[in-house]
Amino acid sequence: MKLIILDRDGVINKDSDQFIKNPAEWQPIPGSLEAIARLNQADYRVVVATNQSGIGRGLFDMPTLNAIHDRMHKACAQVGAHIDAVFFCPHTAESRCHCRKPETGMLEEIALRYNTGLSGVPVVGDSLRDLLPATALGAQPYLVLTGKGTKTQAAGNLPEGTLVFCDLAAVVSELLKPAAHKLD
Repeated sequence: MKLIILDRDGVINKDSDQFIKNPAEWQPIPGSLEAIARLNQADYRVVVATNQSGIGRGLFDMPTLNAIHDRMHKACAQVGAHIDAVFFCPHTAESRCHCRKPETGMLEEIALRYNTGLSGVPVVGDSLRDLLPATALGAQPYLVLTGKGTKTQAAGNLPEGTLVFCDLAAVVSELLKPAAHKLD
């Protein structure tokens, strides 16, 4: 099984410092949904792992988060893409829960659900907190320069081995490059 784990805000859709609080605020980054469709066509399971502390802060509730994700799923379907699962943490940073990135709990839950290790699995994010749990679990961190990615790159201290691309579409193009054929 081929698996890829994507952050949501700043990777699939435009990010907001004021949070994505309703379906109308969810706007895909150009090319991201088509990139997911290309992953689907290459038999990847596409899973989203996203911190959603807006719930813990009282900015929106579970029905609203479900409506946001429904919009995302419908937008994907319009371009022939699908997301296999969405994992999220509703807690604030102050709660210090194990599922909130940069902790590893959410990625561990994905590995458990799909009965697979995460060694080498691409994990795509736009912030350091997306990359750290990937590195801790042996996955391959990819930083995209959309969302908070440019600021994250400028701040430095990226985990060793982090690969940097302009956006999700560029990551997918790299992942789907045909393997070089060896001549014996």
